[in-house]
Amino acid sequence: MVRKESRQEIRAKKHRRMRNHLSGTAARPRLAVFRSNQHMYAQIIDDTAGNTLVSASTLEKEVQAELKKTNDVEAAAYLGSVIGKRAVDAGIKEVVFDRGGFIYQGKIAALAEAAREAGLEF
Repeated sequence: MVRKESRQEIRAKKHRRMRNHLSGTAARPRLAVFRSNQHMYAQIIDDTAGNTLVSASTLEKEVQAELKKTNDVEAAAYLGSVIGKRAVDAGIKEVVFDRGGFIYQGKIAALAEAAREAGLEF
C-alpha cells in the first residue's frame, strides 16, 4: 500500500535538513518563524546559549489590536515590523533567517521583508 507523507511531515523534514546548516550565535542569532492556520510566531534565538532573545506573535494583545485578521499577509508584514523593532531595540542588527521549512513566499516573505525594513539584516 502506498503511503503519502503529510504536508506537516514534509515541512518538518525540510526544517530538520535546514537546521543542519543554520545556527544562531550570540553575534548573529537565528530568526525562527512558525505559522499555523490561525497565527504566526517569530523569535530570535541564540542557539549557543539556548536562549530566546526577542519574540513576537499574533497572539499578543497589542499586536492583535492592530490587525483585522491574524492569518493573512498583512498580519505577517505587521509581525515582521514588530519583531524587527524589538530586535533593534535589544541591540540586534544581523540575524540568520530560519523559515522553518516553509516556502519563501506569501506570509513568510512578507514577514522577512518587513523585518528588513525595520532594520534587521539577513
